[in-house]
Amino acid sequence: MQAQILMDGKHIVQPVLALMIWTMIMWSWMYATRIPAMQKAEIDGTKLVGSNGASLRAQLPDTVNWKADNYNHLHEQPTLFYAVALVLAYIGQGEGMNAFLAWIYVGLRVAHSVVQVTANRVLVRFVLFALSSLVLTVLIYNAAVVVFAAGF
Repeated sequence: MQAQILMDGKHIVQPVLALMIWTMIMWSWMYATRIPAMQKAEIDGTKLVGSNGASLRAQLPDTVNWKADNYNHLHEQPTLFYAVALVLAYIGQGEGMNAFLAWIYVGLRVAHSVVQVTANRVLVRFVLFALSSLVLTVLIYNAAVVVFAAGF
């Protein structure tokens, strides 16, 4: 029965995996820029001990730090997205509008990433973040209505 419920809500799992893939793309992009920047700044990573990143950040160009900032952002609010998407899949509500909203959320987060790691325009990032937050709120609301109505 549980496997059938998950299969009924499977489409929402696709945007979940897409955002996971995007997160790993950002991880790769971060290190593809950070390691050469550290070499250029003659920073010996083997001698960094107990650093919280602030000292390293001060030695690297903003354009390099933006990638790390975005990678960190992809581990903040998207954790709620992962959780609600899996709840929706589990309760058989991962199709149709919820799957569509999940794709919108992922698209907005990818757009946010691209803006942050390139031009890093704060107002544009804010609008994209606010829109993605609204979409996430709707997904959480949709899950809550079904879960609390059904008494899960």
